[in-house]
Amino acid sequence: MSRRRRAEKREVLPDPKFGDKVISKFMCSLMLSGKKSTSEKIIYGAFDKIQKDSKQDPVNVFHEALKNVMPDVEVRSRRVGGATYQVPVEVRNDRKQALAIRWLISSARARSENTMIDRLSNELMDAFSNKGNAVKKREDTHKMAEANRAFSHYRW
Repeated sequence: MSRRRRAEKREVLPDPKFGDKVISKFMCSLMLSGKKSTSEKIIYGAFDKIQKDSKQDPVNVFHEALKNVMPDVEVRSRRVGGATYQVPVEVRNDRKQALAIRWLISSARARSENTMIDRLSNELMDAFSNKGNAVKKREDTHKMAEANRAFSHYRW
């Protein structure tokens, strides 16, 4: 981390099909080796599959799934004296979104379907209906914060 000044946030351009900045961020996170057109095909293919299977607007499904995965609290390590405590802290909005995107992509990659389009669409549908690995990750994070609530007075 730079000691001089805070890094300034770059403005993200909206995605070409839906004009949504969050989808564009998701696309950039999904991208491997700079292949943005491939991640674009994966996301739009997953959205088409969601549209076909559930007869709902895929952008609304995506945003609802993201909202269901976003954590409210997390634990951060804090060293006091000689001991390290897991202190529960609230999560900032931009970090909530980044964590939700990261968890959705990692849990979609871990699924066993054949294509990434199938994996991503099924993971988004699971997150939309409050189940799946990404939602489980959020629940585990909340449980950890709840278990360490006794150390919340060490918050900084």
